[in-house]
Amino acid sequence: MKNTVLKIATATALLTFGISYLSASDLANLDVKKECNVKVNGIEKVLETAKKYNEIAINNKVEFMRLGMKASQYIEAVDGALKSGAKNIDIVDDKKKKTGELTVEYAAWRACAFAISAVTQHEQGKTGWKLASPSDGYKY
Repeated sequence: MKNTVLKIATATALLTFGISYLSASDLANLDVKKECNVKVNGIEKVLETAKKYNEIAINNKVEFMRLGMKASQYIEAVDGALKSGAKNIDIVDDKKKKTGELTVEYAAWRACAFAISAVTQHEQGKTGWKLASPSDGYKY
């Protein structure tokens, strides 16, 4: 009985994992300009794309950080701005001190671009990292 429950739980976990994550080739070939275009896709869809890929980046421990903010902080700020109707978000450093300001559209694009770039660079690094080493014969 325990073996049957364990097999069912394992199969369910594997199916869920396989459905929720794209294959490595799909991840490496994502187009940031197409996926993160706010004018074409709208802020909400771009934000959902950012959330989807940033979750994968966090699970792989490769989340991007720019201007003192992680991609997840950009996502939270844009989500909060959409709920409150604000036109701009604050850029804050690690001490929560305001260091700048961005429009909601640009912040959504940054969050999406950072999330996708983190995932694609992680996947590309798995196959191409040796090419960056001069001792492996790579010509500059």
